[in-house]
Amino acid sequence: MMNLKKIMFILNIFLFTTGIYANDFVPLTTDNVCLLLKVNDRNKLEQVYFGKKISQISELETLAPGNFSAYSTFGTNHVFEAALRVTHADGNTSTELSYVSSKVENKSGNIIHTIISMKDDYYGLYVDLHYNAYQKEDIIEQWTEIKNNENKSIMLANFASSDLSFFSQKYYISQFHGDWSEEMNISEDELSAGIKVIDSKLGVRTNQYTHPCFLLALDKPAEEQSGEVIGGTLAWPGNFQFSFEVDNAKKLRILSGANPYASTYTLEKGQVFKTPALLYTYSNEGTGKISRNFHRWARQYGIKNGNKERSILLNNWEATYFDFDEAKLTQIIDDASKMGFELFLLDDGWFGNKYPRNGDNAGLGDWQTNKKKLPRGIPYLIEECKKRNLKFGIWIEPEMVNPNSELYEKHPDWVIAQPHRERTLQRNQLILDMSNPAVKDFVFNTIDNILQDNPGIDYVKWDCNRFVHNPGSSYLFAGKQSHLWIDYTRALLEVMEKVSAKYPDVTFMACSGGGGRIDYGSMRYFDEYWISDNNDPLQRIFTQWGTQYFFPAIGLASHVAVSPNHISGRSTPLKFRFDVAMSAKLGMDLQPVQMTEDEKAFSRNAIETYKKIRKTVLMGDLYRILSPYKGNRTAYMYVSEDKDEAILFNFLVRKEVKSNQQTILLQGLDPNKKYIIKEVNKDPDDWSRVSAYEGKVFSGEYLMTAGMTFGMYNEYESVVLQLNSVE
Repeated sequence: MMNLKKIMFILNIFLFTTGIYANDFVPLTTDNVCLLLKVNDRNKLEQVYFGKKISQISELETLAPGNFSAYSTFGTNHVFEAALRVTHADGNTSTELSYVSSKVENKSGNIIHTIISMKDDYYGLYVDLHYNAYQKEDIIEQWTEIKNNENKSIMLANFASSDLSFFSQKYYISQFHGDWSEEMNISEDELSAGIKVIDSKLGVRTNQYTHPCFLLALDKPAEEQSGEVIGGTLAWPGNFQFSFEVDNAKKLRILSGANPYASTYTLEKGQVFKTPALLYTYSNEGTGKISRNFHRWARQYGIKNGNKERSILLNNWEATYFDFDEAKLTQIIDDASKMGFELFLLDDGWFGNKYPRNGDNAGLGDWQTNKKKLPRGIPYLIEECKKRNLKFGIWIEPEMVNPNSELYEKHPDWVIAQPHRERTLQRNQLILDMSNPAVKDFVFNTIDNILQDNPGIDYVKWDCNRFVHNPGSSYLFAGKQSHLWIDYTRALLEVMEKVSAKYPDVTFMACSGGGGRIDYGSMRYFDEYWISDNNDPLQRIFTQWGTQYFFPAIGLASHVAVSPNHISGRSTPLKFRFDVAMSAKLGMDLQPVQMTEDEKAFSRNAIETYKKIRKTVLMGDLYRILSPYKGNRTAYMYVSEDKDEAILFNFLVRKEVKSNQQTILLQGLDPNKKYIIKEVNKDPDDWSRVSAYEGKVFSGEYLMTAGMTFGMYNEYESVVLQLNSVE
């Protein structure tokens, strides 16, 4: 055995080569945020600070504010939830990780990548913590890579992406939840001692009930313009889990990652398990700054073509559903052109011959053009669009199959289902098992063939209309059935990446029956997202309000629909419907043939107005002013990066006995600039609520300090103001 002196000599050489000694610090910083880690005197990694960056980080190192485990493990000295829980090859269920080394890479002028490597004290288990610090956007992206260098396979039971800790007197968690047609509702609760879990176990379209996003407010409930808030969202379209545990000392630990529920994963010798990334940011200026951080990051890194202009589209879905032919579609295309639209989207129902897609009960999986409906095929429709200077888009649902299909007749074993159990349908369909490489290839080839066979498709709406009921795979071995949740999601992301790489100029919309798949794991391959099938503008105000805490308007497709609305049955004015849709990425399901001449004229003018203001709406900074959750009136605005233009949206969501006279304090303007005010989308038959301000010039300082006061009177009333700087 080596003597103590020799052991210490070897340890000192080891510490010297890594560049980090015991009690040294690893700072992870952006322009305004700092996550400070420390290697303690036992060679364990700790989190000592997360919050606003200060100019002298050395002061934090002198007297570290806290000492929390940076990545907790199940083992010999841990009584709370663990980020990592492993059964080693010999059956030992404990893990003790010690610091090995750290490495910093400047990936670009804006992204600093830090890798912190750790190893189990006895076993050949390696864990690397990865951090991308986005300097200008103040976003930290964190994930974990677990490598098995033991002699045999090991079992992963818990595999969190991140382990963050806080100490405060009180904690308030906001979560985002709902269901089909009422997505992204916000609920805020104070955390008490114990564990609160927010998760999904749906497997596919996993965001239908809950979204992988959270806001944590420290000391007091979250406010828009003040207070300490942390915002986090998981970049993963599969099952997720957030665990919030307040311990006996009032410390809060947040574990984030893929849901370990029913997902024990066998890691073979030499394999690496990479977790999805948690994206998070800090603000001491309330939730508004959280949103602006995420939006700026998303436009640059999180959404495909995040700085590219979006097209205004007309969709045939609510006009025709499955009942259409060439003549009917050609008329819609012609109407779209005359109204000023830029793209026509052909929705569900265009495929299937032996099992024609005349309803949602047949045809999924058989991606041949229906010859009866479209005898000249998709190229004919593309050409009709080109004649009218329109782009062409198409709907697909490549992950799904109807039992009434040729694909299911050939490959009944390709679906997710438990053996010896009834195959449970949702929307008359089953899910293709993409843990099977043959199925994964089929899904990619489906999309590839559609785009290859129909050159000129500019836009693809990628739908996904059900989740998993009875999770089983005929491809996976009996001992690896729990791999299905992870392997399916990885395969899905691989297909998305492959399609996006091959077709960089095609615009892709993530649909999933509405908001069932809106996450930054998917959105890097998609230009737009469809947050809800419910186009009722009143519901949309709430849905879009919740969505935009994390996801920007550049991808938020919002459509003008018929009235009464097909889902809610509610009747609303055309102006109200347009104003709500124009506060995001404008589209339309209402057809010109359904309009009066006056409505057509209003719509044409609104579309032209949107073309003039959409850059500010889609790429500007969002400022929320009045919440629809807190009163009968809501207001929010977008401000261009140069602060030369702002668009202010005002909505009265509920009529009051007297007019709602409320002062709107604008935000985000340049206090030293002068702005001229103009109302847009004004109904020519109505009187202006803002005549006192129309055409007048005010300083940004005045508008943000004294504000604007004007009454709103009627249910579903809206006022949209355009502010432009003047010399």
